[in-house]
Parts: sequence; structure tokens; C-alpha cells
Amino acid sequence: MPGRIRDKFSGDAELSKMPDHTLLGIINIPGEIAASPWLLIGRRILYALALLFVVAGIVYVDRGGYSESLTFIDAFYYSAVSLSTTGYGDITPVTQSARLINIIIITPIRIAFVILLVGTTLSVLTENSRKTLQIQRWRRTVRNHTIVIGYGTKGRSAVSALLADGVPAAQIVVIDTDKASLARAEQQGLVTVSGNGTKAEVLKIAGVTRARAVVVAPNSDDTAVLVTLSVREIAPSAMIVASVRESENQHLLEQSGADSVVISSETAGRLLGLATVTPTVVEMMEDLLSPDEGFSVAERPVGEDEVGANPRHLADIVLGLVRSGELYRIDSPEAETVEPGDRLLYIRRVTGEDVKRP
Repeated sequence: MPGRIRDKFSGDAELSKMPDHTLLGIINIPGEIAASPWLLIGRRILYALALLFVVAGIVYVDRGGYSESLTFIDAFYYSAVSLSTTGYGDITPVTQSARLINIIIITPIRIAFVILLVGTTLSVLTENSRKTLQIQRWRRTVRNHTIVIGYGTKGRSAVSALLADGVPAAQIVVIDTDKASLARAEQQGLVTVSGNGTKAEVLKIAGVTRARAVVVAPNSDDTAVLVTLSVREIAPSAMIVASVRESENQHLLEQSGADSVVISSETAGRLLGLATVTPTVVEMMEDLLSPDEGFSVAERPVGEDEVGANPRHLADIVLGLVRSGELYRIDSPEAETVEPGDRLLYIRRVTGEDVKRP
């Protein structure tokens, strides 16, 4: 059984061991939006044609200085042959002025024309090299980041909460197979990885072994279980927060290694029920769950002057106390006194100038 599960997690190729330049279509590091290659090619063609006509005009004006009498077609032909460095030799400058014009004007234009011809290729190579270096640097330095697997409604909401709570966009990595979803994530400045979150190799190139937390938010519960199993196998110390639609699947995710499980259907159902009786309660709950405005549920370490005090008597409205990784509600005996190393779960007032507390 473990062997079959491991085979399910394995990718078709060991992506984490592949050279960085082969990951250009898989990992995307946010940066400036590059212009379309077709736009670049079309622009260079117009520049090249303009240079051809400029040189043809110069040659036609000085048409008496060449080995034969030139029409404008002849001048344009000489311009094309000369600028492309083909040089058949059937038309040549013979007077001193014509040769001087070729040296001073046409030769620099010829160099510019050649640069235009290879400019698109050089641009593509330079861009690919830059992206490869970005990927190489990112894979080497990324630490303590958050990986969001699945960028649907739940994944986008999770990212919005992280960003509003002060997590830098560069510290969030999105894994998804849908190109449209990845494009939306890129627009928010997030690092994206194109691939299936159940595959171990996809998780490895996203840096899951060095991640601080992993948010599992796919569209189906069975996929959530597979993803959680894979993440826990590769990253035993990462904090895994998973979402399921049905409550009967909660124990499967917990057995798979999830530290916290959110049941989306039941949570939504409770809010719907509350809204029919006390809609203001729902409004307050939504306010508490929105960290960018109004009130927000937050966590902070206790201050030195708070040690030994009852959390109910502190300035902040304390909801619970976290001690050694365990959450104790404010009415529990363990939460009667604040001890060194505790963390407080409290209600924070959020304003536009609010600075996140440690």
C-alpha cells in the first residue's frame, strides 16, 4: 500500500533534479510583463524597412556616383543587398563622395540593420537567461514561505487573508494546473508553480521541505487527502491547513497529517442559519475574519508586564491562550494566569495605518 501511494505521488520526471532552465514553463517569478514576441518582431520589421528606404533614398540622390545609372528600384536593390551584407558587386560606388557616404552613413546603418535582424533572438535568449537566474536564485534562497495548493475560491481567499495580514507576496507560492488561475496569482505578485499538487516533484520544486505552512485548498476532498499525505511525507515539520467540503472527511485529513482542518460546507451552513435569525452576528463574524478592515482575530506573544496576570484583565479583548502549541479558551482553568512563552489570541482593531503586531 505505501508503495502504491508513493507511486501516486511520484511525477513523470524528477523535476527537482532538472536544470533550472527546463523549469521556465513551470515556475514563474513575478516581474515586468514582457511584450509579445510577435509585437517585437513586427516592430523590428518596420524599423528594418525604414532603414532600407532611408538608404535607398540616399543612394538615389547620389545615383551618379555609382558604376551605372540607377533607377529608384536599382537604389532599393543596392540598399537591400548592401544592408544584408550579401554584396553581389554588380552595383558599386565609384566616386569619392559615394564611397564617403557609404563609409560614414551606410556602414553604420548596415550594422544597425544586422542588429535588428538578430535582435529578437538575442532578446528571447536574454529574457530566458534572466528568468533562469531568477528561478535559480529563488530556489536557493526561499525559506519559511507559505504554499497554497489550489487557487480557486478558497485558495484566493486564503491568499487575500495572508496579504492583508502582512505576509509579503514574494513569500507566497501558488500551485495549480489551471493557467487562468495561475495568471491571476501572477497579477498579485505571487510566485506560481504549474503542476499537480499531489505530485511529490511538483511540491519539491515549490520548496515544500523548507516551507513554514501549506494551505491545501483543492476543489475535491479526495484530492485534499492525497495532497496532505504527500506534503506530510516530504515535509514532516511543515504546518498543514486543509479545507474539506464534507465533515465526514475531516478525520481522513487529520490522519493524513493535517494540523488544522476547515469544513467549508458546515461553516457556510452555520453562517446561513445565523443569518436567518441574527444577521448582525454574521456581519460581525465576517468583520472578524477580514484582516484588512474593522476588527480582526490576531495572535501575539505576551509582554513581560503581562506575565502572571489574568488574560481577562488585559487591555486587549483576549479570546484564548496558546501554550506549547495547545489552544485554551479564556474560560478554561489553564488560562487563568499568563505564563512566559504564552501567546494570546485577541481581537485587534485594524485601521489604514495599522502596523502588524509581532
